[in-house]
Amino acid sequence: MLDDFRQIADRQTRRSFLGTAGVSLGALAMHALTTAHAQAEEPALPHFPPKVKRVIYLCQSGAPSQHDLFDYKPALERLAGEQLPESIRMGQRLTTMTAEQDSLPLTPSKFAFSRHGKSQMWFSELVPHQAKIADHLCRIRSMHTDAINHDPGLTLLASGHSLPGRPSLGSWLSYGLGSENEELPAFVVLVSQGSATLNNQPIFDRLWSSGFLPSRYQGVRFRSSGEPVLYLNNPAGISKDDRRRVLRTLAALNERQAAEVGDPEIESRVAQYEMAYRMQMSIPTLTDFSDEPESVIATYGEDARQPGTYAANCLLARRMAERGVRFVQLFHRGWDQHRSINAELPRQCRDTDQASAALVNDLARLGLLEDTLVIWGGEFGRTAYAQGSIDTNDYGRDHHSRCFTMWLAGAGVKPGFEFGSTDELGYNITKDPVHVHDLNATLLHLLGIDHKRFTYRFQGRDFRLTDVHGRVIEQVLA
Repeated sequence: MLDDFRQIADRQTRRSFLGTAGVSLGALAMHALTTAHAQAEEPALPHFPPKVKRVIYLCQSGAPSQHDLFDYKPALERLAGEQLPESIRMGQRLTTMTAEQDSLPLTPSKFAFSRHGKSQMWFSELVPHQAKIADHLCRIRSMHTDAINHDPGLTLLASGHSLPGRPSLGSWLSYGLGSENEELPAFVVLVSQGSATLNNQPIFDRLWSSGFLPSRYQGVRFRSSGEPVLYLNNPAGISKDDRRRVLRTLAALNERQAAEVGDPEIESRVAQYEMAYRMQMSIPTLTDFSDEPESVIATYGEDARQPGTYAANCLLARRMAERGVRFVQLFHRGWDQHRSINAELPRQCRDTDQASAALVNDLARLGLLEDTLVIWGGEFGRTAYAQGSIDTNDYGRDHHSRCFTMWLAGAGVKPGFEFGSTDELGYNITKDPVHVHDLNATLLHLLGIDHKRFTYRFQGRDFRLTDVHGRVIEQVLA
């Protein structure tokens, strides 16, 4: 078969060569000028001994309300219905959804708060399972971001930049550290949809894109139904041996082409074909929960029996961590409560609370929490004032980028610890601000990477995940 392909390639005439040479040479010159990929190989990492081997990122898309979950503010109860003071707002911009409201009434949470664990952290009644793991959590209450709308906010959270085109966090880690398991990708993405019925923001594939890194480092999304990965099984009538012969032939052709044009994307394609071949054996056993004890499935909740749910994805993430997948990112939609927050938020928490806590406990049970880091949070927070009329009880909370809450659990961070604080209305940070870039710098540090030295040259410039920003938050490190 390979000889046949070579004969076809050798039949190119002088006329066809001259007809394409001008375009091809021009394209190569333009490619050299505009891309200048100086790094096609993985860098020598880690820079120093890591405390974390793998990461599970529970991305709550839509921006959870910190006021109704974690950041208890009794002052809002005392000042309920009063207008947001200008001394607090200080001229800060609002979204177009509330900028033209006649009033901005301060609005306390309708849900009861209480303290939990030896750490005495505050939790809402909506997250009773997370409350039980309080002493595992390192909670940051002073997160802030540059974005005020979902798409740039999620893009910044996922890639370190609010405009599309940069490599995602998982792609950076795949490029820098690779996978511990040759039969599974280094970076896997799982997407779920909650039972909340309003304002479900879309999730775009570019959130796990490799950007200007070679495409072999992009995230592999597992589907919620049917085959987890499309086209993984062989077509009808094609045996495993046939598939192997085809891949060997394709690899030989691609290697020949790569030697001629020097395009790293050709090598990426070869690597992806090979990974797909290996995944044919590994994926079915990974996604089959029949070997899980009933007692374990019960800790995640009944939803764990339904593929594609948040609970099932959390259990699947734990199974991936066991098998050495470097970075697993769960995107769960449904947190964008501009309306009916008192009805919609409880539904969202019922979908996510038990499984989030179960994942941490399950990793601890298996000894994996010692070198795995779990991150929980969204792209920004919610306002202390209501969006809509508080008289109708159909109100919600608008976007708020000035401060919000995220938590981490596991390797390298202080358990039962809170960092940062906000004012009495939960509107501004009063102590220890943490930007998204700082969080990313800290995450890389835990993985043994100096974020300032972790770069990739593209279009004549060295890029990094944290751009020209970021600092390691030493105070949260264990």
